Amino acid sequence: MAKFQPDPALYPFKSNWVDLGSGSRVHYVDEGRGPVLLLLHGNPSWSFLYRNIISRLSGQFRCIAPDLPGFGLSEAADGFGFTAREQAQVMVEFIDQLDLQGVGVMMQDWGGPTGLYAAQMRPERIDRLIIGNTFGWPLSDTGVRMFSLIMGGVLGRTSANLFNGVIRFFFSRGVKRKLSADEWSMYLVPFKDRNMRHPTHIFPKQLMVAKPFLLEIENGLPAIKDKPVLILWGDSDFAFKEKERSRFRLAFPDHSDVDLTGAGHFIQEDAPDAISATIADWYGMPISELEKTS
Repeated sequence: MAKFQPDPALYPFKSNWVDLGSGSRVHYVDEGRGPVLLLLHGNPSWSFLYRNIISRLSGQFRCIAPDLPGFGLSEAADGFGFTAREQAQVMVEFIDQLDLQGVGVMMQDWGGPTGLYAAQMRPERIDRLIIGNTFGWPLSDTGVRMFSLIMGGVLGRTSANLFNGVIRFFFSRGVKRKLSADEWSMYLVPFKDRNMRHPTHIFPKQLMVAKPFLLEIENGLPAIKDKPVLILWGDSDFAFKEKERSRFRLAFPDHSDVDLTGAGHFIQEDAPDAISATIADWYGMPISELEKTS
């Protein structure tokens, strides 16, 4: 049974679930036909983040947007720790279970390490990468360490439990446009039950704790360096800046690079039209004017 019912006016998609051998039950959107776009969210979001992109691109692409275990409508296996490595392994299992081929993976926030790990584990299934405001290596800046200590520690855990503080922080800082009350409701509703909120503060803690996993991803980048890459970068992100963008440019020589002017951390919220048009053009499949404005 679903944990909640998404607002059909904002999220007009059929819900699908797949039971994985590792025990998690993953919810996902599967809309349209054509080349597969696997749309990976990070923390503390869910597939709702991609709603506008799915609506615009499902006429030309098969848009698949899963919820990580513990997020959205997905259910985690017993004993699941919600770590970055576990989440990435679930997504590899998800790709295998759906037998996805010729995949283009869009990644942002923690979707970056997840998607890069999947590409390294299943290079024969994943053909292209769409990289937006994320990372793929250990982070060592003092600011990141402090953020991880605060948001992944007692303060983050307490604020999450009391008032969904992690979500409120990220979406207040990470979206430049003003979210409507209904949109806010949809981001908060998966964590209405206080007992479901702990995954939101685990990812900030993982910024430091997951260093071995992130180092594996960094060391694996040369193995996938020849894949075509589209870099979509919001220039008003509070988290990931030109330093991270430059590293992706160097890691993937066969890249196209597009500025999303005025977009914050959650580029899917701030620039869905530009993202959709750019992806379609990159694939050589321009979208219609109707889909651009739908």
